Amino acid sequence: MTIKIKKCIFEDLRKLQEISYETFNDTFKDQNSPENMNAYLERAFNLKQLEKELSKISSEFFFIYFNEELAGYLKVNINDDQSEEMDDESLEIERIYIKNKFQKQGLGKYLLNKSMEIAMERNKKKIWLGVWEKNDNAIAFYKKTGFVQTGFHSFYMGDEEQMDLIMTKTLI
Repeated sequence: MTIKIKKCIFEDLRKLQEISYETFNDTFKDQNSPENMNAYLERAFNLKQLEKELSKISSEFFFIYFNEELAGYLKVNINDDQSEEMDDESLEIERIYIKNKFQKQGLGKYLLNKSMEIAMERNKKKIWLGVWEKNDNAIAFYKKTGFVQTGFHSFYMGDEEQMDLIMTKTLI
């Protein structure tokens, strides 16, 4: 088993879009209407939006490969590019998305470790993320890895308001 993490570059834009659509759709399609899913996918993962996100200095994307096959990705944000107003000591994990066929292989832990490595390199004292209150598997994973709930915020799936738990982990 070979696992590699590689920083995304502009030439990866189409691959990033494809894996974004696939992982988000596979994870959330059964709990949301097709109309709301399609509206969100088109807004969040169109090429222009992803290009804008990829060009931000305070945001980074990383692909994870399992035996040379693209299995998922990580997106982290610092400073003003965090999706919530946080202090300068914070790093946001905006996305850890793993394809269904690669789940339960420990890849989420690799990406979480990568985010902690980035946070420490940038002298951040905590990492945080938003996770949908109905995503029990993800919540359990984050709790198991030391995150605690510190708040919540609204997340819009199309025209439906949903609730994300804000979970935070303090770094040593």
